[in-house]
Parts: sequence; C-alpha cells; structure tokens
Amino acid sequence: MNTLSFTRQSKEAFDAIDLEKFQDNDSEAIYDFILSKIKLIPFGDYLKRHVYVKANMTGDFLEIDIKDYQRFIINSFAENSTPKSFTETTAKMSALTKNWLTQASVIRSVVFLLGFGLNMNVDDVSEFLTKALRERDFNFKDPAEIIYWYCYKNGYNFPKMESLKRQYNELEPLSDFAFNENRTRGIRDTIISVKDDETLMRYLSSFKKENDAPMHSVSAWQWFSDLYQQCKIFIADDYNADEAELPVIDSIYEGVQRKMWTPDDIDEGIVEKVLCCGTPVNNSGNLQKQSASKLARYFSNKRLSRQHLASLLSRSVAVDRFDLMTLNFFIFSQSKAYGDDNKSRYNAFMENTNTMLTDCMMGELYITNPYECFLLLCLLSDCPLATYADVWEFSFDE
Repeated sequence: MNTLSFTRQSKEAFDAIDLEKFQDNDSEAIYDFILSKIKLIPFGDYLKRHVYVKANMTGDFLEIDIKDYQRFIINSFAENSTPKSFTETTAKMSALTKNWLTQASVIRSVVFLLGFGLNMNVDDVSEFLTKALRERDFNFKDPAEIIYWYCYKNGYNFPKMESLKRQYNELEPLSDFAFNENRTRGIRDTIISVKDDETLMRYLSSFKKENDAPMHSVSAWQWFSDLYQQCKIFIADDYNADEAELPVIDSIYEGVQRKMWTPDDIDEGIVEKVLCCGTPVNNSGNLQKQSASKLARYFSNKRLSRQHLASLLSRSVAVDRFDLMTLNFFIFSQSKAYGDDNKSRYNAFMENTNTMLTDCMMGELYITNPYECFLLLCLLSDCPLATYADVWEFSFDE
C-alpha cells in the first residue's frame, strides 16, 4: 500500500519535478514545490502506521477509526507491563493514546515509552527517533538511553528496564573509564559488545558524575567545529575578493592597503548575514521572527542565527543534524570543484552528509523532511546559496 511508504511518496514527488523548467525558474519552483507538494507527516501517522502493521490491519491505515488504534495500544501496554508514563500522571490512558495518535510531534521520552509498551525492537525505536521526531538516534552518552537500547536489543520489558536504572543509580563511579570525551561511535561500538547486565553496569559506571548535566556528542562537536571553520574560510576569501574589486576613485587612495580578511575576523554576526541573507531584519538589526515566514511550519528552528551560533560555540546547546547539514550545504554551495555539474555536486553532498550524520548517530538524509528536501533541491540549482536565500525571502513577502 503506497500510503504506508512516506519516503516513497516524497521521492515520487521529488522525482516528478520537471528539471528543465526547474532550471529556468528554480527559486520560485522550489518555493511552490514545498508549499504544494511537500506533506508534513505528523508523529501520529508514524504511530498509526506502526500499529497498523503490527496488528495486521487492512484497508487504508489513515481511514481506520482512531479507537481501534487506541484499543491496540492500551492492550499492548498492559500485556508488556508498561505504565502510561515515566512519571506520575492523572491523565487517563485513553486521553494519552489519543494525543499520541493525533499530535504533530511528541517529546523524546514518549518514543521510549512506546518502545516498551508496543514491544518495539531497536530498529523500530531508531526509526521513530530519526524519522518521526527528526532527532538524533540513541544517545550513547546518556546512561538512560543506553539502558533503553540494551533492553530493546534483548527484548526486556519495562520492569526490567527500571531495575537496571535502579542499579545504575546505586553505582559508584570508576576512575579507570573516561567515555565522556570519546566519540559517540566508539562508545556505541563498545556498548554493542556488552553481553550481560554486570558488564553493562561496569561500562555505565564511567558515566557517573557529581551532576546530571547531559554529555554532548564529541563527534557532532568535532564535525561542527570543522565545518564552521571551513565556512569562515570561504567567507573571508569572498570578502577579500570583494575588496580587490573595489575601484580606486581618487589618486589619494593609491597605495592604501586594503583590508585583508582572515577566518578569525568572521564572527557569528557575519556568518548569520551570509547564511540568512534572504531573511529580512527589523529596526534593531535582528532577523525577523521565523513565525512570520510562510514556511515556518516546514522549517521551524532550522536557521543559523548569530544567537544560535553563539550558543553552539559556547557548547551551551548540543549540535543537531540541521546545524551540520546547513553548514555543509553552504560549503558545497561555495565549492568550485563541480563547476556547472549540479548533479555531481548534489550526489557528493548526499554522500558526504550521510557519512557525517552516520558518524554522529543522527541518521542519514531523509527526503521526507521538508528542510532536508529543500537543501537538496537548492543544490540542483545553478546557484544554490542564492536560491536558498531567494526562497527564504519569498516566504516573508506579503
């Protein structure tokens, strides 16, 4: 049934684009495509599809009465000894299941709860995290998520998971482990080798620390740092090229040394100015609120403002997949390596970005996500960054 394949539907719409017309009017074509062809898939549809398959239902899964889905989830939670919430709540299970089945998105913990309640395996939960929530995969620097992963992998139920978490909370930290500064992939590979609860607890003891502040991914931070530095180099080179082309309009300026930009001169404000050049600013010089864009619901919280960049650089917030792919998009948009071969640039970006996202445990590019589809379409245009800026600008026009 085609309606079950969200990716196939998006791919078919993507492949149906008339590239000849697209090249002639790329910015407008992309803007219209996003508004008319891209379907935002709510979390509830992913949940319905999962239950539909698990319960061997028939017919169009979007036309089935929501009560049938609720009934299956409630019964499954009871069979798998799973409570209605990780914390105490007065909400009724019927109300909670209805919310899960109708909401556009949910918090991360709901996915983990559903994982136990619906007896999901590791791959099921991973797909919900990366595709339904469009977030990173299991965080192997979070002891709780490691325990969840271990339980899904071994088919353990909710009570077993709670028992493991209690054991972890009672652990004393060991001094001979230091996973905190290791790359996420390395930690994951180590955890995957765990065969029993005792070994798991020994590894988890390395995460014990005085405070419970979350540990950010070293892999994602290293990728971000490298990409950000490359972006600053491109911008500095571009500024220097502009300086070289400035005319000397009076002989008194002859011999005056022009400014030479270095990457260190490029701050968050300049990066914002370049990446967000299509977004209008208010009287205070700040970017106009994203809520004013017609694409707000498609691209929520995806732009790299100077405030967000400052938070990333201070490591007060974690780097996410959209931060990485936006910076990588800029780099590929500026690269001269592909000349006029837009398709080669597109393919190289896909390969490079998927390698990066996989290394960070964030899942590969997902064409069903409107923002990711948008970046790929821009890379097929003759001037990707200009097209990117134009589409943003269109979205703020009256």
